[in-house]
Amino acid sequence: MPLVVVGSLALDTIETPTARCENTLGGSAVYFAWAASYFTPVRLVGVVGEDWPAEYTQLLQSRGIDTQALEIRPGGRTFRWHGRYSEDLNSRETIEVHLNVMADFNPILPEPHRRAPFVFLANGSTHMQLRVLEQCSGAALVVADTMDLWIRTERPQLVQLLQRVGGLVLNDSEARLLTGETHLVRAGRKALELGPQFVVIKKGEHGAMFFSRHETYVLPAYPTENVVDPTGAGDSFAGAMLGYLAEQNNFEPTTLKQAMAYGILVASFTVEGFSLDQLRKTERSDIERRMDQYRRMLSF
Repeated sequence: MPLVVVGSLALDTIETPTARCENTLGGSAVYFAWAASYFTPVRLVGVVGEDWPAEYTQLLQSRGIDTQALEIRPGGRTFRWHGRYSEDLNSRETIEVHLNVMADFNPILPEPHRRAPFVFLANGSTHMQLRVLEQCSGAALVVADTMDLWIRTERPQLVQLLQRVGGLVLNDSEARLLTGETHLVRAGRKALELGPQFVVIKKGEHGAMFFSRHETYVLPAYPTENVVDPTGAGDSFAGAMLGYLAEQNNFEPTTLKQAMAYGILVASFTVEGFSLDQLRKTERSDIERRMDQYRRMLSF
């Protein structure tokens, strides 16, 4: 089933202990869309400036990602992020961030996008997410992401949003900030009280936690040895998870657990290269082979 993602497309500068990449393809919607495209048709909604390389659009289209709702703003500059990772790659420092055309992005969805049954509100202004939600009132499942900036500056709007979405995906520090709970199990349960049907807390190299009113569980990360660049891992996780749910056209408990596993596995490929370098080499068959290994790893 069609899946719509609304979020950022970026030109990233990334520093790790071993390398530096400038003006590389990034953004929450980019990683999400590529990961989801392994499972279902994806319609991407975003905005870039005239500095956006045409080959990046062509690359996304080569995966079958629908870019008709990608706005290229004349005279504008694309969202840019510059980050530096620690020696162990588990933490990062934001050196620079320039919202540019994302600062006043007001997405207007084409009619086919408004009828999509699955929608993901990738990381972005909560005001923007609410505007998109108004245009997708008939979706079977809407899932949202957020970050510390919006939790701090747009909490009233975020509370409104969470009362209207089916799922929330966020990382462990964001869950603690949102709920005021330091213990992640309590944080997950408190986040549920804000309205979503389920909450997923991403824990990086430690996997992910799932919370609903019926069950709580943790899935470990896949033991990836060659971690090159963690950028986009969380967005890839969400993309594969929602992509699998859209492919199966349901979000029953068993399907949700399988979807989370696919999210963890696609993220494990993402971190093995800069930007989309490793994902460009990865096929669905590679993901299924890793899934077989993951299932064996979890059985005892």
